[in-house]
Parts: sequence; C-alpha cells; structure tokens
Amino acid sequence: MNNDGMATYAGKKVLITGGLGLMGSNLAHRLVGLGAEVTILDAMLPLYGANLFNLHGIEKALTIIQGDIRDEQLMANIVKGKELIFNLAAQVSYTDGQIDPLLDLDINCRGHLILLESCRKYNPAVKIIFSGSRLEYGETKSVPVNEDHPLNPKSFYGIHKVAGEYYHRMYFRLHQIKTVVFRIANPYGIRHQMKHSKYGIVNYFIKVAMEDQTIKIYGDGAQKRDYIYIEDIVEAFMLAGVKPAADGEIFNVGSGIGTRFVDMAKLVVDVIGKGKIQMIDWPENYAIIESGDYVSDISRIKKALGWQPKISMLEGVAKTFEYYKKYRDHYWR
Repeated sequence: MNNDGMATYAGKKVLITGGLGLMGSNLAHRLVGLGAEVTILDAMLPLYGANLFNLHGIEKALTIIQGDIRDEQLMANIVKGKELIFNLAAQVSYTDGQIDPLLDLDINCRGHLILLESCRKYNPAVKIIFSGSRLEYGETKSVPVNEDHPLNPKSFYGIHKVAGEYYHRMYFRLHQIKTVVFRIANPYGIRHQMKHSKYGIVNYFIKVAMEDQTIKIYGDGAQKRDYIYIEDIVEAFMLAGVKPAADGEIFNVGSGIGTRFVDMAKLVVDVIGKGKIQMIDWPENYAIIESGDYVSDISRIKKALGWQPKISMLEGVAKTFEYYKKYRDHYWR
C-alpha cells in the first residue's frame, strides 16, 4: 500500500461533505481504516440518501456534523485546519432538478461557491476533490467519451454540475487552491438509498427484484450505460487525494464498459433470483433529457493515477445484494 501513497492518510485531517450518502460513507469507512481524522458534514435533506446507518461500525471513530454547505459561517469554521476535502454534497436527482431548478442551483452552485470562498479565506493550502457527473456531457457525439468531449448538458442538474466543476477549476487557476474534478458515470453499490428510482437505478432495480416485483424498462432497453461499483469509485478518490498528478485535472471515472440497459436489468434478476422485466413505452417528452449511449473513456485517470476498476458488474451486484439481505431494515424505510 505504501507505494500508492495510502499510508499518508494516517492522521490526515479530512472533511467529507455529503458524507452520509453512498460515496461519502463508503469513503469514510476506507479513510477511518487508514487512520485518517475524518469529519462528516451532511445536511440530511430528505430524499438525498443520507443515512446514519451508513457509518455503522465507525461512528465513534469520526466526527459527524449536521449542516449545510450553504451556511457561510459553518463553512468558514469547518474548513479550517483540513488538509483534504472530498466535496460530495449535492442535490443528486436530475429529475428533481427539472422540477425545482432554483433549489438545484442553490445547492449545486451557490453551495460550492461558499465552500470554495471559505477555503480561499481560511485554508488556501487545502486540496479539494469535487464529484461531477457524466450528465455534464449531455448528448454524446461518440463513445467512449473522453474528457475533451463537448459539455452540452440536457438537464438543469447537468448545467449546475458543469458550473460547480468550473468554479473548482477557477479557484485552482485564480487562487492556486489544489482542486481535482471527477465526472462520474452511473454509480451503484452498498450503502446507497433504496427508497426511490430518482437516482441510482441499479440499486432501485435490486430493490424491485428483491421484492419480486416488475422492473419496467423504456423502449427496447438497448441504450448503453457505464455502471461503476462504489468500491472502485472510492479507490479513485483515494488516489486523487494523495497524488500531485491529479492537481488541477479533470478525470472520467467509470468502468469503461458499455452495458445495455436491458442486460443490466437481466443481470439483476439473475443474481437476485426473483423479479421480472417488462418493456414499456417511453414517457412523453423523455427525449428532451435522454443523452444516448454513454461509456467512459478512462485512459486519462489510468495513466495519471494508476487507477483501474476491478469489480465486474456481476460481482458488484452480488456484493450489493448480500449487503441488503443483511441490512434491509435500515434501507427499506
């Protein structure tokens, strides 16, 4: 482990915004295991996946603060002394972003500007890793999609994610604050919310199958997506946090494999051993936000950080299923 810099996390003061959700909580488990001093900040807003059980087993090894990145006084205090910030706080549903774009704007733009300004004023030596989205690309011109592909988002969520990314890049250029930007494909895995399908479709399909219900797929299900297991995402974050080669860079984070939507659903049903699949018509006006096939070109992050996804979709779905069989009561409510 020493050769990839992970040993340097011991004693490192780390802040995770949005730390009670899928990515933040799995990241916290990894960091605590390496001896980091971890602070979790989460507003615990309804629907967004925050779950205190996600920190089961490490609760006493870190600090949990219920608070919002839009709180200027809180952010001014909380960034002081931190060596590394994993900035994952967000309004995370692109469908909710279409319904309430002003809330999406407030959290996903203004909130990040407040965090960045707090760092500029009170901790300019900090390093910040920002979680962007593959939805920043919008309609894809060709696949796989590399980081030079035009950004033409088709949702308010995607637009605001682009803005959040540009804010981080601006603070790197203008104020020399070390920032790293990830454009993450479709994440799934353990510790993900299981209440609804507004984000995290793989996890939602696992829930539907576990309840022996019907998974409904639009059209023929031939559209391709890139699904990335949370363990691999966490490893990418960890490497970006300690490797200077990441500073100021943008990286796609995905499996690099395109999986047809219907094949993902079939895999879920096969692994769970329950559930069925039904093909239905596309909703009216859905084409407005549909981006076409998406597969990440991950050659840049492989070369710069030595990162390589390791968990196949079959293994990832199986791991997720085993987790929710054991802890179902903490996620089905």
